[in-house]
Amino acid sequence: MKNHSSRREHTGAADAIENSGAVDVQPVPVGRLWELVVTRHGKAMVLTGPRELTAQRFELPEVTESTGLLRVEACGLCGTDHELYTGHLPAPGPVVPGHETVGVIEEIGADAAAKWGVAVGDRVAIECFQSCGACDPCRAGLYRRCVRHGTSTLYGLTPTSVPPGLWGGYAEYHFLSADSMLLPVPDSLTPVEATMFNPVGAGIRWGADLPEVGPGDTVAVLGPGIRGLAAIAAAKEAGAERIMVTGFGERDRPRLEAALAFGADVAVDVAVDDPVQAARDLSDGEGVSVVVDVTANAPTALGQGVRMAAKGGRLVLAGVRNSRETPGFNPDAVVFKELTIIGALGVDAPVYRRALDLLASDRYPFRDVPREVVNIGQAADILATMAGESDSVPPVHAVLIP
Repeated sequence: MKNHSSRREHTGAADAIENSGAVDVQPVPVGRLWELVVTRHGKAMVLTGPRELTAQRFELPEVTESTGLLRVEACGLCGTDHELYTGHLPAPGPVVPGHETVGVIEEIGADAAAKWGVAVGDRVAIECFQSCGACDPCRAGLYRRCVRHGTSTLYGLTPTSVPPGLWGGYAEYHFLSADSMLLPVPDSLTPVEATMFNPVGAGIRWGADLPEVGPGDTVAVLGPGIRGLAAIAAAKEAGAERIMVTGFGERDRPRLEAALAFGADVAVDVAVDDPVQAARDLSDGEGVSVVVDVTANAPTALGQGVRMAAKGGRLVLAGVRNSRETPGFNPDAVVFKELTIIGALGVDAPVYRRALDLLASDRYPFRDVPREVVNIGQAADILATMAGESDSVPPVHAVLIP
């Protein structure tokens, strides 16, 4: 028995049709009888090219035993979003962007409900990667390398030409394929707050797990965005002895100030002060043992990070760099210092669960970060602001709601 409503009702039961999404009801002849065919639609914002976001209606898909449908409540924005919007990161075709999605289960098949451990009405966050669960990488817990999916079916980057088209969070509804992974949201978090599961998860993995931060470590976090703040908190949780964070100019000044509340001991504006000297001052002249570079559009950061690092240090390069230029980067310094450079693409579901727990714990003021929440119809404006294409100062955390 499927745990979802039928799309097709006979004439005498028309008043039982659910009022969910836009509904088209048309009589269709079937032999000598007539049926009411109920077609429901949902609105989504489609990125058709650089700086071209248009509202489109999509027919809501028929839910099967192994799939589901999410009613979107909120979708967080990150650097990838504005890089897609500006065209710095090419989209694979028209897409519904958005990969930090939180919502309520609208419909779900029985097999999917059993697999995911959720039911209609449950609030969940969606992992942006999908996993077949059967290939060697998936069985090893490395589902970001899934043979069937990998990065080709990422939510927020799957073309709308792939049915049913609703593959991203800039929408009223989000399709849940059989290979989706869902994360229950703690009751104490609002949908907007819960969208931070993605950046906070990134901070935990990038700022603590991958570089194996522990007691005695000195850590430099390059970039004071929401992921940078989360990396600071994660390093603090892991026992780092001292932490510094860097930013650039007036745009980052509110973020640098906020970083102190997340556990940073020193906040450095690299437009004014030398970050390499600051790192040496923080570490009694030795250089920091861990550098976490979460910058984008900051090609000099890698060179700075190498110069900041102590001998035998670990340097995490996280997220999309959006630049192939590395001014000031000296490969020989990597050799002489015997540095370990760690590339970090994404996060995994267990870390996202830890992120949601950390958010709900209120040990750090994630709920209070400067935040802007706008309707999906205003997506273009907020993305332009985040990309630095307007006079407004970008918020630390930006969220779209339908």
